[in-house]
Amino acid sequence: MTKLMVYGATGNTGRMAAEHAKAAGTPFVLAGRNEATLSTLSAELGVEYRVFGLDDAAAIDTSLVSISVLLNCAGPFMRTADALMTASIRNGVHYLDTAAELDSYRLAETLDDRAKAAGVMLMPGGGGSVAMLGSLAGHALSRVNDPRKIRIALHVAGGLSRGSAISAMENVTVETLARVDGELVAIAADGILKFDFGEGAVDCFPVTLPDLITIWRATGVPDVETFVHVTGNGFPQGDLSTLPDGPSEEERLANRYQASVEVTAADGKVTRSILDTVNGYTFTAMAAAAAGRRVLEGEVRPGFQTPSALFGNGFAQTVADTTIIDA
Repeated sequence: MTKLMVYGATGNTGRMAAEHAKAAGTPFVLAGRNEATLSTLSAELGVEYRVFGLDDAAAIDTSLVSISVLLNCAGPFMRTADALMTASIRNGVHYLDTAAELDSYRLAETLDDRAKAAGVMLMPGGGGSVAMLGSLAGHALSRVNDPRKIRIALHVAGGLSRGSAISAMENVTVETLARVDGELVAIAADGILKFDFGEGAVDCFPVTLPDLITIWRATGVPDVETFVHVTGNGFPQGDLSTLPDGPSEEERLANRYQASVEVTAADGKVTRSILDTVNGYTFTAMAAAAAGRRVLEGEVRPGFQTPSALFGNGFAQTVADTTIIDA
């Protein structure tokens, strides 16, 4: 064991992940581009920090000395994942991030062979909805013989952080995608379905989530569709730069997240399960810090991996107050 690096440590998710790493006794360093904010957080947590941007490969490589695991919390990930994934492969460092953007997962697919050859693991989505939904899907699948289709929906409650809102706007996809016969294909965006998150069925609309890649890779089920139900001000309008770093602790406590899954077997039987957990920002930071610690302790498999495939379907239930029930 050497050290975990939290890059983007002074952002909303990065700061919370660093605080959880500190509480768990994980050896780690802070990193990012802004020395002023890093030095302040470094003094608060009593840990080392390193300052570097992503436009200088040599500077990245120097900064990764003595680092075994890199947790990238710096979104939008379309600006950071490529430089940090490729640097991780060059330097033999395992890579995790908290991305909810499809492109990070497509990049990990592209780099899969290179990562395996280097003995490096790539795990985009070590925290966040990918960890939630992967665990839920895996749990439901354990109850099904010959599964053929997974439909899974996320209930997003409360507001978005400034970083999440900007990432969402920059990653809006023209097409809504689904996994059909193992391939990503465009589908109609108006296919609203009802899912029950525990208090009665509500409308959910199809959306392109990275779980179209991760659930398929972890389970091999050929058909996967992803949906979302939003309550509160989940998609803010106007000048996103004026948004706060993230929801306050009070807002996070008041807005728990849920997810619902339907697994259809070859005989047409549908099996349903529901997940309930803490607010998504709280869960993401806790899950990412937990994943980073476990990888640092040696839970590693080279190449592109998902949290549920590596850590097991019960991973989400090890994070905070998370439960899964069968409907």
